[in-house]
Amino acid sequence: MHPGRQLGVLGLIFVVLYLLVFFAADAKGSFTDRLEPKLGLDLVGGTQATYIASQAGQPPTKDAMEQARTIIENRVNALGVSEAEVVIQGENTIVVSLAGKADDQLKDLAQAANMRFRLLTGTTMDVAASALNPASPSPSASASVAPSGSAAPKSSAAPKTNGSAPAVQASPSAGTGGQGGGAAVPSATPSAGPSASAGAPAATPSAPASEAPVAASVQAQREAIAKKVGAKLWAQAEALKQPVDLTSDPKAGLPYKPFAQLSPVEVAALSPQMQFSIPTISCDQLDKRPNGSIDDKDSPVVACYEGQAKVMLDAAKVVGDDIDSASPQLDQQTGRWVVSLDFKSEGQKKWADLTRVAYNATSSDPCFTAVQSLYGSAEHCAVAVVLDKEIISAPQIQGVLTGSSQITGDFTPNSAKQLADQLKFGAIPVTFSAGPAQTISATLGLQQLEAGLLAAAIGMALVAVYAFFYYRLLGSVIFLSLVLSGLLTFGALVFLGRTMGYTLTLAGIAGFIVSLGVAADSFVIYFERLKDEIHEGRSPRSAVPRAWHRARRTIISANTITIMCAVVLYIVSIGAVQGFAFAMGLSTVLDLVVVFLFRHPIMTMFANTKAFLSPRVSGLGRVLRRTPTEEPVSSRVKEA
Repeated sequence: MHPGRQLGVLGLIFVVLYLLVFFAADAKGSFTDRLEPKLGLDLVGGTQATYIASQAGQPPTKDAMEQARTIIENRVNALGVSEAEVVIQGENTIVVSLAGKADDQLKDLAQAANMRFRLLTGTTMDVAASALNPASPSPSASASVAPSGSAAPKSSAAPKTNGSAPAVQASPSAGTGGQGGGAAVPSATPSAGPSASAGAPAATPSAPASEAPVAASVQAQREAIAKKVGAKLWAQAEALKQPVDLTSDPKAGLPYKPFAQLSPVEVAALSPQMQFSIPTISCDQLDKRPNGSIDDKDSPVVACYEGQAKVMLDAAKVVGDDIDSASPQLDQQTGRWVVSLDFKSEGQKKWADLTRVAYNATSSDPCFTAVQSLYGSAEHCAVAVVLDKEIISAPQIQGVLTGSSQITGDFTPNSAKQLADQLKFGAIPVTFSAGPAQTISATLGLQQLEAGLLAAAIGMALVAVYAFFYYRLLGSVIFLSLVLSGLLTFGALVFLGRTMGYTLTLAGIAGFIVSLGVAADSFVIYFERLKDEIHEGRSPRSAVPRAWHRARRTIISANTITIMCAVVLYIVSIGAVQGFAFAMGLSTVLDLVVVFLFRHPIMTMFANTKAFLSPRVSGLGRVLRRTPTEEPVSSRVKEA
């Protein structure tokens, strides 16, 4: 063999690993700061957030709370092996704790992530200010909102949109089928054309034949609002079938002034038609409605688009449950991050049916007129992509889409991954209101941590002293192997902490220490096998490779069993136990790297030195003192 080559490979691994640790794009601060691993909640403390849950205005069920806890925990774990604590307290509270300053991560964990695909059926500009003050300038007659993109067949030559607003388009790898295939690209910025007059209804929404049954709690809220604004005004507002026209009479909105004083919670209790038609209800009120206000997939809803227009949306024909998988991807053509959606078989059929309706609509359909009013011109109807309360895209459909789709926009790698994880792990079955967030101290004080690390160092020192006393020169192999294994593990720990969020906790430290014990056992197997080979009459130089071949199988088997146990434990466990399993498995794998790339080649090099042939220096002891005429142990055993 060529031991120099194997040692060179090991050296290359160290160089690459520590170059990533010190000079990777996400490495910040001084060299000392770049060597700091990401520590867990029990070592450095962290941030704790409280979420108070409700379900359709009622206390959530036990099953719904457990499902919500599981989804939130999956979202946390998608951030990395952070060993976050996600627990249910009481009947309606979930407490999430993350190590370090994690305010940005915690604030989005409990978002419902309800995805709805709804046909846009009506549009009116947000004219609340001019309705309350007719003397104030109203939106110009040519006002329109820039489109967020449109869906089109791949074969069409539609130019790309100016800007970076989100859109839904077909994945480049999507198969074709149906009318026009399954690809999509954004459409051009619309040319000037007729648009909605200020405050005038751009399109009469397709109102449902009858309103869905109203919950008792909502009905009670409506009765309270009717008393607040007055029974006469309530009846007048309830009778509206389209938005109040302010163009012919700028003062027509003044009677509805009391509705501008309603809270977002009260606005959410109004019917969709009232939210849409009353001119003094603003986008600000609609955007601040409680989470879950427009989640009902079987009912039309009202939302705001770009903070400029109120839009009426039809019942959701495609929902988040129809999505099979979601993943962040880097679009090779545009260089932007997108979220790729793959629908389930039934969901794909629903999506194709919805785009077919939008594509085949005529200019007389309300959805066509709504798009013309919103964008200034129209080619086809639009489908709004609604995430919770926000319209993230309202593309015109220029073909029947039968393949995978993408959500495009101003995504960063983190925001694309966050949205994909929310969609992938599902919508939370309850709605949350944010409770208090606070900083919590470490459960393990610095003094206790230092004492534990000191005890670990003393233990390792005793192992090294015993190894040098019992194995002498071979003890240096043990010591150097453990040092290299520790450095390799530490570098991997820092690198994984930055890239996948791995957090070192006390349980992880225990996993690393246990794996080092397993590594020390492999030395005993190898060295004792070496002694047996010399006992059988072989020279040290020939005994080294033979002992390696015989011990290698045992070492690999033992480490494989440890790795398998770590994998199974990681899969079936959660929290601190999962961190222990990950640490033990990682360090065991790295120990195998050291065994093959350092221990075996260094022993081959030692076998060619004079010191190795000395009983006092090598540590082989009495096995090297046997005279050449002494009968081998194996022969004596055979005669006996």
